[in-house]
Formats: sequence, C-alpha cells, structure tokens
Amino acid sequence: MDGGFGDLEVRSEEVRKWKSEDVVSEMRERVVGFMLVDPILIALEKQLGCYTRLAKLAELQHEHVQNNQTEALLEVLGKRQGVLDEVASLEGTIAMAKRHWSDYVGKLDDANRARAEGLLAQTRVLLERITAADRNDALVLQQRKLNLGRQISQAMNARQINRTYAAAAYGTTKAKMDLKQ
Repeated sequence: MDGGFGDLEVRSEEVRKWKSEDVVSEMRERVVGFMLVDPILIALEKQLGCYTRLAKLAELQHEHVQNNQTEALLEVLGKRQGVLDEVASLEGTIAMAKRHWSDYVGKLDDANRARAEGLLAQTRVLLERITAADRNDALVLQQRKLNLGRQISQAMNARQINRTYAAAAYGTTKAKMDLKQ
C-alpha cells in the first residue's frame, strides 16, 4: 500500500464491475436456486448415498461370510446398522412424498422430476441388490448351522456308541467308594 487513495480507485472499479446487470442477475439466480432446493430431493440424494454405502458393506459382509470371519462380520453388521438408522431418519422426510408420489413429482419442473425419478430408481436397484446379497448370505449361514447341528449330533451319537461298546466289552464297574457313608 502506498498510503494514498489508489486503493480506493481499484476498489470502486471492482464495485462497479459487481454492480453490472449480468453479475446481479447471476447472483439472484444462484440465491433463488439455492433457496428453492427441495428438501425431499436432498433427502433422496442422501438416501441414495446411504444405499450406496450399504451395497459396499453388503459386499464386504459377503466376503466375511464366505471366509467365516465372525468378528469382522459383526463389525460390518454394526456399520450397516448405523447406515440403516440414517436411512430411517431420511425416510421420515421422504415418506409423505412417496405415498403421494405422482402428486409430488407433478409439482416439480421437468429437470427436478427427472432427477427425483432417477434417484428413486437408483435407490430401488441398490435395495434389490442388497436384499439379494443378504438372502444369499443368510442361506450360507443357515447351511453352516445345519452342518454344525449334524456334526454335533454325530459326535453325540459316537459318544453314545462308545459308551455302549465300553459297557458291553468291559462290563459295568461298581463304584469303589461307598457313597452311603
């Protein structure tokens, strides 16, 4: 700075530039566009983000199920619950619009209508993929449970057979200690 009034001339030139009609019009459009953002569209975008995270977590879950990694599976399930809580919160904002979807999208301009329909369609695709993956993982876990039940039953049967054989081969032994005393 030179201490003079040269800075004032530059600043007043900047103010004149900002006052031009084009800049004011552009700023007005930005402000109006910003203030008219539909909270349902924002919630739909956030919900799509949640379902995207859930789909990634479902893939991770599948790996842990396939590799029998119980601790890692439980960690993923905890993360999924957090995302599902967020989805439930967003659903509170979206629910009324979904119930009256045709009325809701009928009030939107063409661009926002297409955006809303696209967001909802993408969410449905992700939800179907997540549900199918969960169903497959549940089948794998049920099969493991059945196999484990069979193994336990076989072990119990083998133990009984061993007892029966031992009793037949060696006879029953009486206790050497008199418990009545």
